[in-house]
Amino acid sequence: MISIRSELEHLERCLQARDLALNSYVLGIKNLAEYAIDLDPEVSTGYRKYLQTLAEHVASGEAPILLESQADLRGLLRDYRDKATQYLKGLRSELSETARSLEEILGTLAQSDGDHQSRVRAAISRLRTVAGRPAGVDLCKEVANAADSIEQVIEDMRKQHQLTISQFQQEIRVLHKRIDTLEASASRDKAPPIYNRHEIEHRIRSAPSNSCLLLIKVNGFRLAEVNFRADVAAELAGAFVRRLQNALPDPAMIGRWSLEEFAAILPISRAEATNSAKWIGENLSGAYSCLLSGKTVRPTLQITVAVLDVQEQAPDELIKRVKAFLPVG
Repeated sequence: MISIRSELEHLERCLQARDLALNSYVLGIKNLAEYAIDLDPEVSTGYRKYLQTLAEHVASGEAPILLESQADLRGLLRDYRDKATQYLKGLRSELSETARSLEEILGTLAQSDGDHQSRVRAAISRLRTVAGRPAGVDLCKEVANAADSIEQVIEDMRKQHQLTISQFQQEIRVLHKRIDTLEASASRDKAPPIYNRHEIEHRIRSAPSNSCLLLIKVNGFRLAEVNFRADVAAELAGAFVRRLQNALPDPAMIGRWSLEEFAAILPISRAEATNSAKWIGENLSGAYSCLLSGKTVRPTLQITVAVLDVQEQAPDELIKRVKAFLPVG
């Protein structure tokens, strides 16, 4: 016989667990906003504002909002990671420029230091000459002592100058190392390069005879720019390229033939390339999650893929067939 009291107690425990999980989720989002590393004020302020807004929406506990928040939170974190990577690259470039300027300054200082030393040492030599002439013994002795003191001061200045330069160089090396570490952690998955049309055409002409080409048409980048914004279209293209890179075997070479067309050189058989083409067409088509003013939008892509054999085809003929399938440009 079912006990109503025990069922009510179980239901109450479930509600308490739900409230605890919801509160933890909301607190986690707020903590992400509070403890975000400050980058450019415009980037960091917008990121925190979007996270705070998301936390307020999630606090309602409504199931549709909770489901939608998963994609929103993932999109915000991904966007901030990408912007942090770009920020660190800019910081590294700025650091390199500063280091070069500092090295030029130090070089100038070193050159000036040598000039000053030669002039002061010449003056010291003249003092010693004066000191060697017949005159009062006390005066000559004082002049000689003064010359020795000046020379010692110059030597101390030289040593201090060399120490300062050494410290500057050490600090520059430490800063470079720290920036390298931060940049590596911000972009752990370094993907191979995406070649432009000229570069991929050059590589197609010299592709090994045992390789295959994947020719990929993507319908959706232009539409995303029209329906949303240019930055959404750029994010969509980046997401597609990352998925494409993950879908292809190493070492694949991928090139962007035009805005919505790609070509990839694969060192695999035609049967394997056909399987890859089928998988790409089925799995890379569909909706993608992108950010628009902190909210997730889902533009869609339609993918068409063709396979070409490189074997026993003249380079000009191969390029002609590629252009027939990818006629844009």
